[in-house]
Amino acid sequence: MTKIMNISQKNIAQSSYNEVLIEEGFYVLKIQNDTLENQKVIREIDSSFIQFHFCLKGKAKFIFNENRYALDVSEEHSLLLYNTQVDLPMNLELAPNSWLVSVVMTIRKFHALFSKEADYIPFLTAENKEKKYYSQEAVSPAIAVILSQIINYNLHPSIKELYVKGKVYELISLYFNKTDNADIEQCPFLVDEENVKRIRKAKEIMIANMAEPPSLSELAEEIGLSLKKLKEGFKQIYGDSVYSFLFDYKMEHARKLLATGKLNVNEIGLKIGYSTSSHFIAAFKKKYGTTPKKYIMSLS
Repeated sequence: MTKIMNISQKNIAQSSYNEVLIEEGFYVLKIQNDTLENQKVIREIDSSFIQFHFCLKGKAKFIFNENRYALDVSEEHSLLLYNTQVDLPMNLELAPNSWLVSVVMTIRKFHALFSKEADYIPFLTAENKEKKYYSQEAVSPAIAVILSQIINYNLHPSIKELYVKGKVYELISLYFNKTDNADIEQCPFLVDEENVKRIRKAKEIMIANMAEPPSLSELAEEIGLSLKKLKEGFKQIYGDSVYSFLFDYKMEHARKLLATGKLNVNEIGLKIGYSTSSHFIAAFKKKYGTTPKKYIMSLS
């Protein structure tokens, strides 16, 4: 399965494609487009593979048959694809400010996961397992949490693959767990869709005001939740506290700005809320283990 990337070089610092090999015939793709332009990703995937695509943010378009047919996947929706008769290469257009997580595995590997319960999965029945199949559906809150953790984890490289492997198995398990109480058992807070919307609003407020973020009390009041529910809900959805999430976001934003070469270290520090360059340098080193200057040098 050969990878072919076609991400615009103009905005490469704000676009990323990360592929993690879980095991032979089993991959996870993390694709982020934080630019203001559509980005294109092309990847060969033959008919021996099944594909799960999850759009966390923005919108994605999958194009087939030499641009004659397309399927849109909107924010917090998924697309499952497989066709044992025809190759389904990834020909993806990722809209501006969009994130996608894709799980790609051989159909043989996938069948093995459910070999004892094949009849439970609708397209693994004897009459369907050799046919083409696609399914689009909304992402449950419990799955949204796992997707966010796959995108945002901050772990030592030595355990990255183990962590992602565990999360992907959890993701696939929840995807096929269609019981009515699945999300209630996973995360009671997230059953309330209005609360979920408020927590997402809190995240957007913090990002929009990263240089001078509001206090947690001010944030809770603005989104209409108690301080306790804000803290609990944010942790459940994004896997981290509000300020820890914001710190990671600011450092990643700073790293991307450094890569563009358009701003100096002091300017970037001010842009994300550090009044002195020394404070920014210390924070950057805490996050990435190197100084901004050394990071820039490593790029060249």
